[in-house]
Amino acid sequence: MNEKPAGKKHTLMLDNRGKLAITGAEDVNGFNEETVSVKTTEGSLIIRGSGLHIDRLNLETGDVMVEGRVNSLQYSGDGGSRPRFSKLFR
Repeated sequence: MNEKPAGKKHTLMLDNRGKLAITGAEDVNGFNEETVSVKTTEGSLIIRGSGLHIDRLNLETGDVMVEGRVNSLQYSGDGGSRPRFSKLFR
C-alpha cells in the first residue's frame, strides 16, 4: 500500500455548484473567471466554471474558498512528494 506521510489533510466540499471549500491547499498557481488552479497536498487541482473568484485564501492553514458556477474539478499529478526531475530518470 502507498502510505503518505502525515501532513495537511486535503478535502473538498462543493455546495450547490456555487461554493467550493478546499483544505490542504499549498499554493494558488493562477486564476481568472473561468479557471482556478490550486496546488494541493494531493496534486494540482484545476477548477473550471464561470464567474469564479477566490472568496477566502489562507495558505498558512491551507484553506481556500472559491465562489461562482463550478462546472468541473480535475486533478493532475499524483500528489506525491517526488522531486520534479524524477520523471526524467525513470
